[in-house]
Amino acid sequence: MPKFECHLFVCCNQRKPGSRQCCDPEGKEKLRDRFKSELKKRKLGATFRVNKAGCLDQCEQGPTIVLYPQQIWYGNVQLDDVERIIDETVIGGRVLPDLLIPDEKLNVKE
Repeated sequence: MPKFECHLFVCCNQRKPGSRQCCDPEGKEKLRDRFKSELKKRKLGATFRVNKAGCLDQCEQGPTIVLYPQQIWYGNVQLDDVERIIDETVIGGRVLPDLLIPDEKLNVKE
């Protein structure tokens, strides 16, 4: 089996109401499921992988995903962003500035 070209981790963490923001308040993993279905639709499942992640500790930037080995962190990702992320970043290798979490905001609790 070939190595993965890109491994996407989608935060599906839930928090109790009143605590920090969470990436998947409904607990339905819709964002992860959309990534998986879009990769399958494009027949990219052999070298691209989507996984559910627990807390990525970027709660205030959420919903959050991270792509490895590229180390690209995207925040405020919505269902409508999935196709663009796959086309532009996963396949095309281009970073999307409007979703990118800047380095100075990573691991910073606001």
